[in-house]
Amino acid sequence: MMVKLRNLVLFFMVLTVAAPIFLYTDPAASFKTPFSAKRDFLEDVTALTFNSDENRLNLLPRESPAVVKGGEEEVVVYTVDKNSRRQDQLSARVLSATDDDSQPDNSIKQVTDSASDSGINRERIHVQLSQQTSEKVDDHEPSAFGANKEKGNILMPDAQVRHLKDQLIRAKVYLSLPSAKANPHFVRELRLRIKEVQRALADASKDSDLPKTAIEKLKAMEQTLAKGKQIQDDCSTVVKKLRAMLHSAEEQLRVHKKQTMFLTQLTAKTIPKGLHCLPLRLTTDYYALNSSQQQFPNQEKLEDNQLYHYALFSDNVLATSVVVNSTITNAKHPSKHVFHIVTDRLNYAAMRMWFLDNPPGKATIQVQNVEEFTWLNSSYSPVLKQLSSRSMIDYYFRAHHTNSDTNLKFRNPKYLSILNHLRFYLPEIFPKLSKVLFLDDDIVVQKDLSGLWSVDLKGNVNGAVETCGESFHRFDRYLNFSNPLISKNFDPRACGWAYGMNVFDLDEWKRQNITEVYHRWQDLNQDRELWKLGTLPPGLITFWRQTYPLERKWHILGLGYNPSVNQRDIERAAVIHYNGNLKPWLEIGIPRYRGFWSKHVDYEHVYLRECNINP
Repeated sequence: MMVKLRNLVLFFMVLTVAAPIFLYTDPAASFKTPFSAKRDFLEDVTALTFNSDENRLNLLPRESPAVVKGGEEEVVVYTVDKNSRRQDQLSARVLSATDDDSQPDNSIKQVTDSASDSGINRERIHVQLSQQTSEKVDDHEPSAFGANKEKGNILMPDAQVRHLKDQLIRAKVYLSLPSAKANPHFVRELRLRIKEVQRALADASKDSDLPKTAIEKLKAMEQTLAKGKQIQDDCSTVVKKLRAMLHSAEEQLRVHKKQTMFLTQLTAKTIPKGLHCLPLRLTTDYYALNSSQQQFPNQEKLEDNQLYHYALFSDNVLATSVVVNSTITNAKHPSKHVFHIVTDRLNYAAMRMWFLDNPPGKATIQVQNVEEFTWLNSSYSPVLKQLSSRSMIDYYFRAHHTNSDTNLKFRNPKYLSILNHLRFYLPEIFPKLSKVLFLDDDIVVQKDLSGLWSVDLKGNVNGAVETCGESFHRFDRYLNFSNPLISKNFDPRACGWAYGMNVFDLDEWKRQNITEVYHRWQDLNQDRELWKLGTLPPGLITFWRQTYPLERKWHILGLGYNPSVNQRDIERAAVIHYNGNLKPWLEIGIPRYRGFWSKHVDYEHVYLRECNINP
């Protein structure tokens, strides 16, 4: 027993001596970092680069309110408030000369604002304009000098191009700083590097476009920029210059966007030469026919309510032919489909000639001239009276007037055409029909539409696909809710709907006297204070609480302005709509969607070849 007790006492004595040695010698050494290594780490993580993808501005995590000195450089670390021991991290971003749309416009502002918002006492921070930062902080980042850069699993074919552009921005910042200007040798060298990089870049958009010497130029520029960071160590001066450059770039972008919008609107309103030639050729041939040859067959079907009737108002022969062709191609029973086309006097003969020469199979065609609607006059229609007024013509055509709207889309002359407003007079145009499917001329039909005639509209007049999935398609985006006439009668958050493919119950229309509702609101909007643009705003008002929502699969919009419409939605849709300025028959049309439209055009047709209309 005494032996065991002695052994236990000896064990505790050895433990008492050995424990301090173990705890305060070797383990402590393993946690200590040499000062030089720590200094290198601090310099690395405070480095600032301009690549917009992987290489963000990394600011030093504030471990202590210390100043680290070494050589000619100095790093001052942010200190936290005395009442707080929490170590915050400040993330900031800088201007990058890339085309990444996901970057916010106020990126420079975040550099300074983040510090002040966090309650941090900022003394000074040394900024290194070096590409090597992210490579050292994150060992998994691939080198920017490689042929391609990876972001996750995605190859970046323009990594070097972006890097060279970033270098140019950094170089321009140094050239404008007083400390750099005081060193003429550095200025001369930097300007030389800028010229070399500009020549290497030229018009390159991807790395494969760069010359073989591009990597050498990139490395030479990086070395020169490294000299610049030793000359300029004032972060606030660099940030101010970057902010000024950002403001200048934003202003240039605003000007370019305005110019682009103007040119796009101008192109959209301009008739291509081929589409101008086509009706001229058709009109000439139409009047060469005798009267019997100018008639369409099956005219007895025009008022048969057992058939499927379409209303189409257009002055575009080619676009109208695509609507008819695509509808018939996908129809289960083409002989039951009747197309009622209304056009203007200028295109009346051409429209008739096209469908006489290209009959849509067993379907029935009717072409009417809007000028022959004697009942449609200014004494009956307020909108016709307004469209012919001098003030309205000046509003649409004379942009230099001080009271003209600066937004070009509000002055598109197409809204002066009565064809655009005929949709509000369907019962007058087709007095003996009970139900009509209205189609715009910028749509393509992809499925059989006969099922729409069996849809129960629940006593409503209009059947349409709602568009309130996006916030800008609600009533407050189309109507002036600052006007009490609008605010008292309508809900600003009410869901909008789309024109382009609409089922109209004409019996219910007449029963509720919808045309009179339209006239009343048009009279109230003579000064354009209730709405400005087009036929959708008065449509939303006229059919307020008279619209039945159809399933979205019937009608997909956006192919005339949105390049990112879901491909699956397009393929599933019964009707796709090229609403917007980028029509598929124009050169500015979105290439991705043009095939859906062009497959219904026979470009080998003699008229199209003579007018040089090509895909």
